[in-house]
This record gives sequence, C-alpha cells and structure tokens, in this order.
Amino acid sequence: MRLRFKNCAVALVLTAALAAPAPATEYAGGLMLGYNGGPGGFLLGTASELAPGFPLSLRLGLGYKSMDPGNAADARRIFINDATNGTPIQRGRSYDFRFDLIYTIEANTRQQLNVYGGPRHSRFTGNFNFIGGNEDFDVTSNQWGLGMGLEGLFPMGHRMALLLSGGFEYYFDNTLSGHDTAYSPDGEDVNAREDYTYADADAAINQPGLVGSVMIGLNYYFGR
Repeated sequence: MRLRFKNCAVALVLTAALAAPAPATEYAGGLMLGYNGGPGGFLLGTASELAPGFPLSLRLGLGYKSMDPGNAADARRIFINDATNGTPIQRGRSYDFRFDLIYTIEANTRQQLNVYGGPRHSRFTGNFNFIGGNEDFDVTSNQWGLGMGLEGLFPMGHRMALLLSGGFEYYFDNTLSGHDTAYSPDGEDVNAREDYTYADADAAINQPGLVGSVMIGLNYYFGR
C-alpha cells in the first residue's frame, strides 16, 4: 500500500511538471555599428526570459573593427631590424567576441534601459608593409578582457527596436608576436632584439587596452 501511494505521488509530480507551461523564452538578433576602439560593428544574438523570475538576459556577439596598429618604425626595430628604407603602409584590425549578462533597469512601452557586462576576447592583427624596403610583417596578440555599459532600446514597431549603447572595455596584457619574435608580459620573450622588452613592444603596438564604445543599431525580435 505504501509503495503504491509513493508511485502515485511520483506520477502526480511528473504529470504536473509536464503540464506546466515552458518558459516563454524570447530571442532577438541585432546589428550595431559605431566606434569601439576603432570604427566597426557587431552581430548580436540575445535570449531573454529564460525562466520564470530569472532577471537576466544572455547575449553573444561577434565583432570586427579597424584600428591604428601603432608606430611602424618602432615596430620594425623591435620585431625585425634597424633598417630605415621603404615607405610604410600600416593597417590594423581586431575580431572581437563577447558574452553579456543584461539586466533591465527600467522598461515601459516607449523604451527600455539596460545595464550589461561580461567577458571579452580580442584577436588583434597589425600589418606593417614597407614599400621598397622588402619588409611586410604582422604583429598579433590574443587578449581576454571585461566590459560593461548602458544601453537603451526604443521600439520601432512590433518586432524592431532602435538600440543605442555606450560603455567601456578593458583588455589584459598578453604576448605580442611578430615575424620570429615575441614579447610577453612575464618576461618569457622569444628572439628578443637587442635590449627591447615587452614594455617597448607594447608602447609601439596599439593592441587593445582600455577601450570606449559608442554604438547604434537595430534589434529584431523573433518572438517566443
């Protein structure tokens, strides 16, 4: 009798769990353009209302930006040699990955104000090409960081919203590699030239550090 009662109780619990409505998760995709340590943009994917009473939304982002890679003459001396011939052409870029937790401070029918924050990862490349000098090389770094900021959403219909965002990001120092040379913050350098150190390489190369961002874009809600 006791076993039968226990089985009935388990069956009732399972039936109630299956009958309970699933969380009405809402998904959105977005595109943002603006300045984030350089001109660029982000593709965003957001999931909201993940569980009853859970106050946070989750967001993933993939971005690209162009940026000033640094001082070409210094980069050549620190990573290659002391030659001075050739006309330098330089380009910099960074692929950025982000994960944010989003908390809504205020929401009404006209706007929504959020605070966001989370980890960042940057893959930076600076290219230095000395035309007529027979030198064309990249300096790269991969960095982890943290970011936070504020954003406002303004409805533009049932499924679309204007998204305005501003914030800051900080990326931690990491190894700078170029040609067959690398400089590391912990002093574990590879083929360091002359008496140059990581501080010299970091001063010459504009890998991301403290970065401000101002972005504008659109958010499209796919629904529940």
